[in-house]
Amino acid sequence: MVRTFALLGVLFSGFLVWLIVSADAGRTNPLFELAHALPYGDKLGHMLLFGTLTLFANVGSNFRRVSLGRLSLGRQSCLGVRPYLGALVVAIVVIIEECSQQYFPSRTFDGYDLMADGVGILLFSLVSLYLEKRISTGNETSNRN
Repeated sequence: MVRTFALLGVLFSGFLVWLIVSADAGRTNPLFELAHALPYGDKLGHMLLFGTLTLFANVGSNFRRVSLGRLSLGRQSCLGVRPYLGALVVAIVVIIEECSQQYFPSRTFDGYDLMADGVGILLFSLVSLYLEKRISTGNETSNRN
């Protein structure tokens, strides 16, 4: 399953690169037209596209996590923050891509697009967490039999 999701992630990344290059060049396609026809279609598209990429990256990397140290809220110390590596990579790429739009005449930076990307990354990371728990629970059950 991990290899399948990794392959899907690579293929989906290629699709996203095509979409981004098309937008940077000022070209249109049926997906752009659909996004413009729906209320908040552009934001929904950002959320779904980068959320899907996050899911593929998280599962494709076998739910690998990275440690970002400890958070401290006043005198209360929280456990270490350990986001999925895939989600972190997608978030970094998204920030770079959104900020790079200022260099293309056909594009404009939109903070709400970046927010929609972040919502997608967060929501699909929660889906990843659910899948990770289901898979680990399933493996424990099958190991007992």
